Amino acid sequence: MSRFNAYKRPDATKPLFALAEYVKNCGIEQSLVELVLMRASQLNGCAYCLDMHSKDARAAGETEQRLYLLQAWREAPFYSARERAALAWCEAVTRLDPIHGVPDEIHEEARAQFSEEELVDLNMAVILINSWNRIAVPSRAEPGSYKPAKH
Repeated sequence: MSRFNAYKRPDATKPLFALAEYVKNCGIEQSLVELVLMRASQLNGCAYCLDMHSKDARAAGETEQRLYLLQAWREAPFYSARERAALAWCEAVTRLDPIHGVPDEIHEEARAQFSEEELVDLNMAVILINSWNRIAVPSRAEPGSYKPAKH
């Protein structure tokens, strides 16, 4: 059972919806964004967001195999160099090391795959999902009812 419903405070969630619209239209491949949203949600243990983004990813054409193996993306051969750089960035930003922040080697890997503008946009996607995870997890948002938009 949900503890609270953040949607009942639309002024509180309006900035996140605006950021979601920005991320959606920023130009980074939607399939890559969905992988990042899924991976951060896995790290944060957000069942609601995992349910939502797995459905959105499937509706956008993502394969079951890539979704199933996302937690082991380093060992799985199904992800491109760009996706791997994005997933490493996502993990580093989500788990910010208390001493070193995001390691230089992860930044260098990301910069090899993303322009500076794209890296800002990728970072905004990570910020967005971590924000939603931090609403859904403590509120105990219940997964299962989300329906993806038609693509």
